[in-house]
Amino acid sequence: MAPAFYGGRVLLLMKRVWAAVWFLASMLFSGASFAQGKAEVFVSGRQAGTVPVLEANGVMYADVQVAARKFGAGVELFAQSKQAKITAKGFYGILTASLPDIIINARGQTLSAPVLVHGGKIMAPVEFFQLPSFQKAVGKRISFEDGAFIVERPFDFARTENRLNKQDTLLVFEKEKDIAFSAKQINKHTVEVSFPSSTVKRDEFFRLKTPFIASAEIRQSRENAVLKVILGKNAKDWSFTETDGRLVFRAGAKAAPVLLEEPKPVLFPEPEETAPVQTQDVNQGPQGQSAVSQQPSVLTETDDFVEMFPEQGPVIKEASAQDSKPAAPVKTSPVIKQEPHPLAISSAHKKMRIVVDPGHGGKDPGAVRSRLREKDWNLAVGKELAALLKKAGFEVKMTRDDDTFIPLSDRSKISNNFKADLFISVHTNASKNRNAHGFQVYFRSEKATDKEAADVAAMENEAMQYEEVHYNFVDALLQSLAKNEFVNESSKLAGYVRNAVYKQPGIGVSVNQNSSVRQANFYVLKGVNSPAILVEMGYISSAKDRARLSQKAVQKKMAQGILNGVRDYAKKEGWIN
Repeated sequence: MAPAFYGGRVLLLMKRVWAAVWFLASMLFSGASFAQGKAEVFVSGRQAGTVPVLEANGVMYADVQVAARKFGAGVELFAQSKQAKITAKGFYGILTASLPDIIINARGQTLSAPVLVHGGKIMAPVEFFQLPSFQKAVGKRISFEDGAFIVERPFDFARTENRLNKQDTLLVFEKEKDIAFSAKQINKHTVEVSFPSSTVKRDEFFRLKTPFIASAEIRQSRENAVLKVILGKNAKDWSFTETDGRLVFRAGAKAAPVLLEEPKPVLFPEPEETAPVQTQDVNQGPQGQSAVSQQPSVLTETDDFVEMFPEQGPVIKEASAQDSKPAAPVKTSPVIKQEPHPLAISSAHKKMRIVVDPGHGGKDPGAVRSRLREKDWNLAVGKELAALLKKAGFEVKMTRDDDTFIPLSDRSKISNNFKADLFISVHTNASKNRNAHGFQVYFRSEKATDKEAADVAAMENEAMQYEEVHYNFVDALLQSLAKNEFVNESSKLAGYVRNAVYKQPGIGVSVNQNSSVRQANFYVLKGVNSPAILVEMGYISSAKDRARLSQKAVQKKMAQGILNGVRDYAKKEGWIN
């Protein structure tokens, strides 16, 4: 049965999709109003420069390049695709102008508002920098309050106030988890409280000069925090207790319970004399380890933004502060490819065309164990499979036939330009679980079979971090809006390949008949306009699978098994006799 693309129906679908895209774009950007300026950045309570900001339609945006660098992350900008890649330890994010869809560590997320290009700069909603994954990667706690960025190291507790009562003086600390502590009086005037494996918000020294507390100091020392209190001349009793969910140091004329609510206390003003202290670098985590290497945590006011995005017409209409009239609608152009969409291309070839895609390659090694690299096994099996397919009478094209890096989006483009009828991506699995082993074959679905399948997809999607020009998200939107007519066929193809590999002698990699056909959201399969599968030949992390797949004879048997499955599918679908 030869494939057909039903040109008229596809063109109608395309018209409806483009109409939806333009409608969303016009709704998003027409009549937009904004105010721009600079937001101050406070690091551990100290002013540390500013970040250009923009308020548009009630959403606060920040300059991606300046903000990310100031918070300790790396930034790459791509002018042609109007995208930014933000990287930190164990983190990479991809942002695309005009869309709220972003990618964090190979997983899709959606911001509450789209990324913008304004004044030659990429602007992201400030919520991006408050994502838990970003804050964890840069080792900072970031909030946006009263028009300013507040940056602190990750902390477990913080001093929130001092209280003066007639009978005592209190130092009050708010905690965010259960805090262990021990307190002792080390001499006549000094009390020391230790907090093992806890982090205080800031290092502080302050003089109170009350009858009960003369001064206090709290500092972070690697994994421990220490509070030292110099008692006043009238302090006859002290205590450190947990009261009403807060930690309280009390010094008074006599022993008494800690009262936080009654009688109503008089709040101390901040002390006039505050000795400067060398606070722990905000780049340092609780153990003093650098969260992000070779990235400055603070930029000066003179740091220049590289003008990479000349305006092709404004993204939003700039309204003056004096103009109270709504801004006139502005036509905006989504980021689109110049070539026609592959769904509009029909094919009339008679031989089945198959694209073989050896996963990873070049600067992307895939999974690695010692000197063994996934990309090498993928290429060896891929080349053998391509040769067998050609010998069997199929038309074949490889996405790569040497150790070359190919972006994920280019792999699907190669398949569509070839007008392929099948797409087979060859990979090798890996897992932290050393007991994980066996052959698996995947087809693409928005919903994964289970968490394991989702993790496999996320691992394979990490190849995106090596790309210099990333996905065109408008094209991805079209793919998600269009009905995927290839899911069922991909599932059938996966079943045939699984059965054939199971029957193929000489491989020695286990094939679970009940769970080896799986589904997950693989980006390399997303843009392919044909049935498409991703083969995981086994686990490079499994000693047994590794011993088998490292043998050339087994690699050839694996290719033979995949070929047999493809041939069985082609016979069933009427391509060959």
